[in-house]
Amino acid sequence: VQLQASGGGLVQAGGSLRLSCAASGRTFSTYAMGWFRQAPGKEREFVAAISWSGGSITYADSVKGRFTISRDNAKNTVYLQMNSLKPEDTAVYYCAAAISVGGSYYYTGLNEYDYWGQGTLVTVSS
Repeated sequence: VQLQASGGGLVQAGGSLRLSCAASGRTFSTYAMGWFRQAPGKEREFVAAISWSGGSITYADSVKGRFTISRDNAKNTVYLQMNSLKPEDTAVYYCAAAISVGGSYYYTGLNEYDYWGQGTLVTVSS
């Protein structure tokens, strides 16, 4: 599967952005999906994940209550709605797909993902 992330940009602190990740292939609905981010000089870190059914979701503590992950299997797309953005959210955001063993599984580890998008830059100014 190929992933194309979009929706990044420059936003002021407190603002919102919605990232999208479009996937190719007919089997998108069988992949668990995740969002990760990498700030300058830092390691890539987990942000949010969703099972292929959409019924199981988890977030990193740093974004809980501000970010929302969702997916539309009919459109082969996963989204990350980001609200109340902070300067520390500045990073390149990557979407990723994991071959899932079941509809209720999500994954939070980088090594659990099989496919990665190219990343989209989010810059939050103070």
